Amino acid sequence: MRPTQAPPTAGRGLIRALSRRGSAAKKTAPIARVRKIKDPSICDRCGAVYTAKSWRIGRRLSPEMMAKAAYINCPACQQVDKLEYFGRVLVRGPLSAEMLERIRARIANVGRRAESNQPERRIVSAEWDGSTLEVLTTSQKLAHRIARELEKEFGGRATYQWKDEDGMLLTVWKAPRPPETPRRYVRSW
Repeated sequence: MRPTQAPPTAGRGLIRALSRRGSAAKKTAPIARVRKIKDPSICDRCGAVYTAKSWRIGRRLSPEMMAKAAYINCPACQQVDKLEYFGRVLVRGPLSAEMLERIRARIANVGRRAESNQPERRIVSAEWDGSTLEVLTTSQKLAHRIARELEKEFGGRATYQWKDEDGMLLTVWKAPRPPETPRRYVRSW
């Protein structure tokens, strides 16, 4: 039997592990491959703390750890500075001013919630050009979450397109059409 084939009695885990042969090591997000970060580190801009291989907001450090901490800009702040994004959400459809404000508020809430749990997931920008609201995010997951939350809150339909070459997600959410008022038929005799 070849080494890439699982024996007939192999479990699912072994079969899945063997099927990943040849997968690229660079499938991790580019921001995660940036450079080795000293543990602990504190972001100068947002206050996020890096320790135990993760960034967290509001993590408390002992005085000894604070003395050893390096002060840097976290990868998410660097992405926002460079306007670098890996998620793009396009909001289209018939949007009234009130509906647009509700959508912006929902997107901001999703962004705040994501940033509190995982500070590396942030909204880079949100621009309205008169017909489309374009939201850029630092991660694919946040863009996916925003589109999913818009679907749940307002209805409509979201489509997703992942790009392998640059690791980006393009999401288009189309707002539902407002219900038409029924026409009243007047009989003319």
